[in-house]
This record gives sequence, structure tokens and C-alpha cells, in this order.
Amino acid sequence: MPEVVTIGETMVVFDSLNATRLRYSYNFECHTGGAETNTAVALTRLGHTAGWISRLGEDEFGYKILNQFRGEGVDVSQVQMSDQEVTGIFFRQRLDNGESKNFYYRKGSAASAMTPDILNEDYIKNSKIMHISGITPAISESAARTVERAMQIAKENNILVAFDPNLRLKVWTLEEAKKTLDRLMAYVDIALPGVEEGELLYGTSDPDKIAAAVKNYGVKTVIVKVGADGCIGYEGNNREVSSGFKVKKVVDAFGAGDAFAAGILAGTLEGRSLGERMKLANAVGAMTVTVKGNIEAFPMRKEVEDFISGSTGINR
Repeated sequence: MPEVVTIGETMVVFDSLNATRLRYSYNFECHTGGAETNTAVALTRLGHTAGWISRLGEDEFGYKILNQFRGEGVDVSQVQMSDQEVTGIFFRQRLDNGESKNFYYRKGSAASAMTPDILNEDYIKNSKIMHISGITPAISESAARTVERAMQIAKENNILVAFDPNLRLKVWTLEEAKKTLDRLMAYVDIALPGVEEGELLYGTSDPDKIAAAVKNYGVKTVIVKVGADGCIGYEGNNREVSSGFKVKKVVDAFGAGDAFAAGILAGTLEGRSLGERMKLANAVGAMTVTVKGNIEAFPMRKEVEDFISGSTGINR
């Protein structure tokens, strides 16, 4: 059984190769995109095991995704294929000024139709960490119920629950997000909010105040991401600052937050101190932004260790 279990939607991603609006784009690269599978792959690169629970359309894109993550070493035994719904798609627009924008086509997708009966309780019970992002409960009411039930199973069996808010206001409103996340936070052991999410959800960009607001739910470990400056961790009475690693050029930030989450989870599985967990996460996130792509950018464990030790720079 995998050490970490995730639940969520993964889509095919069409990346425009032209730095212009999509209406003028004629060439695209096809990738995969999903916060939960991103974290699962990054974990396997760090030497751990991960499993993914989801639904895909029984179509060419669904099989592309299934084959992709099976090949990356992620356990996909809990992924259901549906001949009733399709696999979600999104397109990424890039402009010359570096701005990128996502256009989602996921309404009515196979993943959005997931319900709690998709869950295999023994699969969750035999893991060590359940990792959830705020995207999954946003895609549908039934997906939100599925996530909540999975978190309940984890808590009933003393499985750690990690949660990345990953706020996506293109998928639901801020009011809907606040209402649902307020309910789900009661199950969380490890929370990974960013300062921008903190400002939207809790009305402050002060990391200390964000952490305090999250801890009010009973969350034991809060790690607030502060962008290129790294992160600040709060655990018990301990507050630690971990500076970010400087990179010469940010090539593509796609998936960096998910890679960061994988670093925290890997460090947790290994029993590392709060500071060591954050340092590992910062390194994985920094290395990810230096390579174009999504899962294509996640580093191997040896690369991360060499980078942290200073024996190599980011030369990927």
C-alpha cells in the first residue's frame, strides 16, 4: 500500500507554443495537469510511494493520463474509468510579457462525478498520510462529500491529513470556498496555505496571523508559503523561518506549489524536524521552477540532495 494517498482530478493540458492569445495559437504541446498527481509524482521522485484516487473518462485522454501516472510509479489501482463522462481538459495561454492564463473545460467531467462510494476504506487505512488540495472539493458538491468522507476515514484511523488550500476562484466563489474549507479544516493535521490565500480566506497577509487563524481549527502544523522568500513554519510553540533558494531564472512555475507539498510530506514521512522539512520543500520547489513543464520539471532525490549540500547549483 502507498505511504501517501491523494484524491483529485487530473486533466490533459494543451500548452500554447505561441506567445499570444489562444485565438491566434495554432500549435500546442499536450501534458497532464492535476495538483494531486503532481504531488504524487514529486513524492515518487523523492523515493516515496503514492497512490491516487479519481475517475477518468474512458477515452483517449483518460488512458493517456492513466498510462502516464502508472509509468511514473504512482499507484492507480483506485482510479475508475467511466463511459458516461469525459476527461477534463484545459488550455494554457502564454503572452510575451510572461503572463499565463488557464482556460478550463471540466464541467461534467468524470472526476466531478465522483461520490464517496469510490473510496476503498482499507486503502486509506493502510496509508500514512492523506493529501488533499482545495481544488477537489471545488469541482462539485459530490466531490466535496467524497473528500470529506476520505478525511473522516483518515482521522478515524490516525492517518495524518495534509491540506493545501490551492484556492482556485475560477472553479468556485470565495464565499463557497470559505464555507466548505471552514468545515474541512477540522480534519487537517498539516496545512500549507500561501500568503495570498491567507489574505482571501482570513483577511490578512501576515503569516503569523494566517497561522493563528488556521491553528484555531486544531491544526497541529502550519507552514505558510511566502513565495520566493521561502516559508514560515509553526508547530506547537515552535516558529521557524526557512529562506527560499535563489534561482537565476524562473522558467515555469507550473506545479511548484505541488512539488513544495511533496517536500513537506517526504520530510514528514522521514521524521525530519520542522526546519529540515521546510528546507527540503523549498529546494524541490526552487528546482521545479527552473524547468519547463509540469511533472517533467520535478527533480530526483539525488539532485535535490546535491543542490541542498551545495555540491551543485541549479544547472538543469
